[in-house]
Amino acid sequence: MTTSELLLNVGILAFVLRTGLGTRPLTRRRFTLPIAIVAVVAFTFLRTIPTAGNDAVLDVVLGLTGLAFGLVAGGLMRVYRNPSDGSLLTKAGAAYAAIWTAVIGGRVLFAYGAQSWIAHPVANFSRGHDITGAPAWTAALVLMSLSMVLGRVAVTALRAERNHTSGHTSHISHAGAWS
Repeated sequence: MTTSELLLNVGILAFVLRTGLGTRPLTRRRFTLPIAIVAVVAFTFLRTIPTAGNDAVLDVVLGLTGLAFGLVAGGLMRVYRNPSDGSLLTKAGAAYAAIWTAVIGGRVLFAYGAQSWIAHPVANFSRGHDITGAPAWTAALVLMSLSMVLGRVAVTALRAERNHTSGHTSHISHAGAWS
């Protein structure tokens, strides 16, 4: 893992925690920004996705794993109406932070370990399961990251919609929030 990749992962974790922890207004930006970031990351890091051997299977497995973690993370974020003005708020705490920290930390640890102390077992696993090498692992780990973000956004959107249609008269405010 390069220093820039490590810094990217630390930056992503910091962004996720900074924008998700605590009580926050639920605005359109809270949906559009992560989706835009996913699009940029996908365009940047997934120009080619190795599909030889079982690389596509690895992509699907890690993608679904990321989605599952995203659904759990989304489930740990409460979406509710502000009693004072009816706007939507989110609240996330230690469990939300722990899941993101564990998953991003685990990916970093795996990537670093695959180049050092677990290089031999990863190479053996890759050969034994017909995974073509580092580019396949990189693509699968990126897909895992992106699907985790999209899973969290989907759960938050579903909860927002449930609150939005729960019998309250609502409109989109000039700030872009459901209210």
